[in-house]
Amino acid sequence: MSIQHALITSLLEKPSTGYQLARRFDRSIGHFWQATHQQIYRELRRMATSGWVEIEEKGEEGGRKRKVYHVLPAGRDELVRWVEEPGSSGESNEALMVKIRAEAVLGPIGVRRELQRLIRWHEERLATYRDIEARDFSTDSPSRAQRLQHRVLLKGISSEEEWLAWARETLPMV
Repeated sequence: MSIQHALITSLLEKPSTGYQLARRFDRSIGHFWQATHQQIYRELRRMATSGWVEIEEKGEEGGRKRKVYHVLPAGRDELVRWVEEPGSSGESNEALMVKIRAEAVLGPIGVRRELQRLIRWHEERLATYRDIEARDFSTDSPSRAQRLQHRVLLKGISSEEEWLAWARETLPMV
């Protein structure tokens, strides 16, 4: 996932200075996707150069100027393009969380299709894990190594079941 899409989403929620954006990012999107303040400032400059954001200088005459970043139509279009693009694998939860936040800001923009695709991917993965469990862990007297291996597999099964429960609850909202 590109940090730029997370930043555009945050700026659509509220135009901000780089400092304000970094602080908000730390308290929200930063819970599931990390970026340093240095990365954020670097990407804001790139996004301005690309025509995705504009910089509004605010401040008193002779005083310190603050740069407030606003998303331009090209930035909004780029975010919509990215949201509509299928992820590269079923394991990109970070990207999915940003896509859902983008949909919250912009309205229906295609997250439903992506969530449906990921549900199918996770269902297939869960079925594979259950097949492995039936095939490899049905003995009455498993060795210590087999018991430990089974515990690892059970963690994978549990994670997939939890993800699918969350996704199925979320699907009607997108």
